[in-house]
Amino acid sequence: MDGVCKISGEAQESIRRRSCDGRNRRKQLECEKESSQTGDGVAVLAVQQIRRMRGGAQGQLMLGADGHIYVVKFQNNPQHRRVLANELLASRLAAAAGLTVPECELVEVSDWLIANTPELEIDMGLTQVRCQPGLHFGSRFVGGTMPGQVVDYLAEEQLSEVKNLSEFAGILALDKWTGNANGRQAVFARRQRERRYKAVFIDFGYCFHAGEWRFEDAPLRGVYYRNDVYREITGWESFEPWLTRLETIPADIVYEAANEVPPEWYGGDQGEMEALVEKLLTRRGRIRELLEAFGNSDRRPFPKWGTRVEEGGEVNWKVGRWGNTIEGRVN
Repeated sequence: MDGVCKISGEAQESIRRRSCDGRNRRKQLECEKESSQTGDGVAVLAVQQIRRMRGGAQGQLMLGADGHIYVVKFQNNPQHRRVLANELLASRLAAAAGLTVPECELVEVSDWLIANTPELEIDMGLTQVRCQPGLHFGSRFVGGTMPGQVVDYLAEEQLSEVKNLSEFAGILALDKWTGNANGRQAVFARRQRERRYKAVFIDFGYCFHAGEWRFEDAPLRGVYYRNDVYREITGWESFEPWLTRLETIPADIVYEAANEVPPEWYGGDQGEMEALVEKLLTRRGRIRELLEAFGNSDRRPFPKWGTRVEEGGEVNWKVGRWGNTIEGRVN
């Protein structure tokens, strides 16, 4: 497969051992591709560093051999090694629920690229350390090479016209399920000559409480900082279809996503990963309870709860399966 290197078990170590001596980049790329023709997994080979990204993980914007640009978070980032595992697992679960998230891949960064790119370093405060070679998390850069078409803030009028504004309800359900200890982050992208933006949800590193892999639920955690995105939520139906998809997601799907995470990203203890998955599966039945806690918070994020717009007029949302108030949940 052109532009990627296949990685799996011994093949992954083979790629690292048989890495080229770094005399020139072309020779390095050819050697990496030749040494990666076996294996089940697929990792994109990073070929160039572009710039450092903002944020606590100090990710790097990098060009992959597949021609795409990735935001790459390294194993030895200042936050925690498990942040990479969280990013991959939560992104896969979000995609399985049909939420708009960037495509993500394993990204292989070679010793040669590290040694020949001075900018590939991490600021640890009092010291600077080199980025670690190996397998890292890569999230497809939203907007790619289209400058000016991606923003992280929209004025209120533009925000209200975002194409998939209703998805903020779905990502809220996912963040509550996965115990996101950080605020929800999103960027807004549009194609050239388009007027309206589309929200893309990014940064899942603090799901499962970052490196601690525990759940410390609080009403205001894992939520977007502007109530505007929740203003049109009128009842449990506003969380569909994402809420039901998360509540009924098969265990096999969750385990499949977990199995994609390289063990080196979480210390190699597969028992800890299995325990995390089991907790997630148990928490499926608590998502509505966690959403209710946010709805009843001092932020009052759902001012239209109990009403909905139907056939051009506002009518009361009558008692259905889940009741007509935020308090009317069913466990």
